[in-house]
Amino acid sequence: MTFRHRFYTCIAAIWLTAGALLTSSLAQQTPASEAESLVRLLFAPPALVRNDALRRMEERGETDVVPGLIWYLRRGYYLDGALRTLRTLTGADPGPRWKDWMLWQEAHPEVKAFEGFDGFIADRMARIDPNFRLFLKRGVKHEIRLEEITWGGVLKDGIPALIDPKLIDPKDADYLTPEELVFGISINGDARAYPLRFLDWHEMFNDVIGGKPVSLAYCTLCGSGILFETALKGRKKPFLFGSSGFLYRSNKLMYDTQTNSLWNQFTGRPVVGPLTGSGIELNILPVVITRWDEWFKAHPDTKVLSSDTGYLRDYAPGNPYGAYFASPALMFPALVRDRRLEPKDYIYAVRALEADGTWAEKAWALTIFNGFKVVNDRIGAQAVVLIGDAASRTVRAYKSAALTFVGDADRRDRVHAGGVAWTVTETALVAADGRTADRLPGHIAYWFAWQGYKPAAEFAADAPPR
Repeated sequence: MTFRHRFYTCIAAIWLTAGALLTSSLAQQTPASEAESLVRLLFAPPALVRNDALRRMEERGETDVVPGLIWYLRRGYYLDGALRTLRTLTGADPGPRWKDWMLWQEAHPEVKAFEGFDGFIADRMARIDPNFRLFLKRGVKHEIRLEEITWGGVLKDGIPALIDPKLIDPKDADYLTPEELVFGISINGDARAYPLRFLDWHEMFNDVIGGKPVSLAYCTLCGSGILFETALKGRKKPFLFGSSGFLYRSNKLMYDTQTNSLWNQFTGRPVVGPLTGSGIELNILPVVITRWDEWFKAHPDTKVLSSDTGYLRDYAPGNPYGAYFASPALMFPALVRDRRLEPKDYIYAVRALEADGTWAEKAWALTIFNGFKVVNDRIGAQAVVLIGDAASRTVRAYKSAALTFVGDADRRDRVHAGGVAWTVTETALVAADGRTADRLPGHIAYWFAWQGYKPAAEFAADAPPR
């Protein structure tokens, strides 16, 4: 080691020691590897320390520091040296922005992070919010790449979940307009309406509907509101969920308050923390997006989310994601490999339990339901019928028992099969002769999320021929 190297190393050591004394909670352990030590030096104030660390990374020639360099790019300044080192180590040049390199990283899972990356990212995230240590720490179990976890711009519970929210009678919900969209849920005859513009601010509610504990996990970034059953066999209490403040491929990572495990909102699986590898996957329940006037007409006894949520928010339409919903662009990086649809085109996804206990999954382009359509199709071995209207993103799916259904020219709440009229309800299609066809769980989402998380699942861009 030359004198210059020793000099820089001494300066770096002094800086790291001072930082540890000032913020003792930020460094849980000694760096686990040379690569971790070098990456941590990027955050030292003296430019000469940063530059020397970058030079030493290039001399090592190992790509294990690449995830740390990409993390550093999000600082938004002092980036020229880091970009040079990234290009040198990878032989790639996807662009000058953090987002460019995050997309490159997602496309190159063979590039593994250095030993100790878990401790590094835990320390960096804790500088944003010390509560992030509940989720990330050295040695944390995980089944997703920690290097792809990003900060979503809010602190833990900065997007506050609603817990047993106040509900009111429809006659008192004068803040609702007939055409505005609500999440409609009915369980055991208990009907509820939760306006989307309120959930835009909260992205999660925990409630008990019809005696069943549930959570609606709404990821505004990927356009999906999924209703999960939170009571699991073998666990004493239902799970209670909140928003961690983290994202993974532009999808929110929610957390449970019992174990502080992070869960993938789109799959209902724990992916970071104590429950990782447990085999738990939350059961999905039916939910529908529909116009308030249509929901109220079908469910005059419904309860409605009160505007008195306990939080001071601007619940006017269009806040806070109006510009995002209107734009074709994503806010956070996520690869879109399948271009059969545009990234933010809507799809309707159904997950049906097969006879062998496995799940069959399929999505349909929402445009199939333009002008109100009844679609007869299959998911795996199961015959299904979907009834929907693209204008209001309202789609429901049912088992069809191989019957062919057609719409009713006069009523959208009624379909016909075999010369018999069937009424559309939240739990089943109900025939005039007493037969029923059970509802299947489904939800709306943006295409980029479905193709990213369910790339092997079936997809229909057009309705099948009759």
